[in-house]
Amino acid sequence: MTETALAENPKSSSAGDPVLDLKRPDGFFELDRKAMKELGSSLAQAYRSASPFPHIVFENFIDRDILREVDRQFPQVEKGRFSDAHSQLKTGYTLEKIRSAYIHDLFAALNSAAFLNFLEKMTGIEGLVSDPRFVGGGLHETRRGGHLSIHADFNTHPMMRLRRRLNLILFLNEDWNPEWGGALELWNRAMTRCEHAVVPEIGRAVIFNTDSNSYHGHPDPLECPPEVTRRSIALYYYTVPEGLRIPHTTVWKKRPGTNDKPVSLTERTNYVIRHLLGKRTEY
Repeated sequence: MTETALAENPKSSSAGDPVLDLKRPDGFFELDRKAMKELGSSLAQAYRSASPFPHIVFENFIDRDILREVDRQFPQVEKGRFSDAHSQLKTGYTLEKIRSAYIHDLFAALNSAAFLNFLEKMTGIEGLVSDPRFVGGGLHETRRGGHLSIHADFNTHPMMRLRRRLNLILFLNEDWNPEWGGALELWNRAMTRCEHAVVPEIGRAVIFNTDSNSYHGHPDPLECPPEVTRRSIALYYYTVPEGLRIPHTTVWKKRPGTNDKPVSLTERTNYVIRHLLGKRTEY
């Protein structure tokens, strides 16, 4: 496994300033559109040339005090929504479960035109749109013993039929011990090795292309204390689809030398049929 490159803040990396200069002058988070375009352009080469697929890791993406407040206002812990061979003891909280104007406002900033401009300049993907339904996104939490198998994400929005293009994962975990596991692993296309593992420490963010071979996850059971959970913000971005693209659900992959369960042909076929029939899939 190689060390992942951490993106430095071109403005003031030595001072440890956050990458995003989030202002709240009148009670609402906002970003400067021109500054965000310039920041995105400055990171374009690093992002697009990254291996095993286009991505970037930020060490200090948003002011940690903001993220501490998000963690403080995190929803009441619920029983894990997912419990199967691929994902266990994990819960996703979408907007209706997040009873916090502060968190909603932060999400609005990360879905704003200024932030989309940043993403477009950095990734080279034009015409990005956010997801007002937060399908699969919002706040994520995984408890001790939970895991998320290596996978490529579903590629088509189940309601809007847009093409999924980017993931933003922003961690909220203060003083996370790497020995607990939970690092976000990025695997190569051949599924022969993990190229990068990103420890889920507060302020650390990963942005990456969500193509059909962008394999990622945290596949081994968490060994954190029972009172600690792995928490993150997860936001996804889309474009209008062009040309013929076969829709697929989450594609689970098997790591070499493990008993991981890959997605079955039946699962993939059923998803395509449901999509063609116009049936919605809930996440």
